[in-house]
Amino acid sequence: MQDIDKMSKERALKLFGSSELADFEVGTTRGLQQIHEYLFKGLYGFAGDIRDKDISKGGFRFASHLYLSESLDKIERLPESSFEEIVAKYVEMNIAHPFMEGNGRSMRIWLDIILKKNLQTCVDWSKIDKMSYMNAMERSPVNNLEIRELLKGAITSKINDAQVFMKGIEQSYYYEEEDLYR
Repeated sequence: MQDIDKMSKERALKLFGSSELADFEVGTTRGLQQIHEYLFKGLYGFAGDIRDKDISKGGFRFASHLYLSESLDKIERLPESSFEEIVAKYVEMNIAHPFMEGNGRSMRIWLDIILKKNLQTCVDWSKIDKMSYMNAMERSPVNNLEIRELLKGAITSKINDAQVFMKGIEQSYYYEEEDLYR
């Protein structure tokens, strides 16, 4: 698993300013698949593929694979004209969790691409504490206010700043590491 994380993280870091990043569809399921495939191609046999099995994490069951296609169609049509709408779309995509593995890492890049295109902002992920983020995401299916406020506090207009991007990738991968002291 560590090799997969290391290799996909290296790929994520190479995305900044790349033509691949510029070619990804914004705010679509296909765009999320493009990100996932870029990060995990050759590392997972399912890179970029929508899952066909049910998954859960920490007692939370993500969208059933039986309804996943319909759910993703609905999520794709959600509006993206305000910060609140974009965060709501992000939360819905997290509930769908379309891939067997690698959802969080792919979706955080996906969220930043949407924010950059529509609001000329992005999240400075280095400003968001891991446990605060994980707890807010865990509660977001019930109410997205907590994650919305957490993300709002880390919004930056430095959308072309390599340091913000690189620190964001580092933090994104840190969120996925198992916390042995939890």
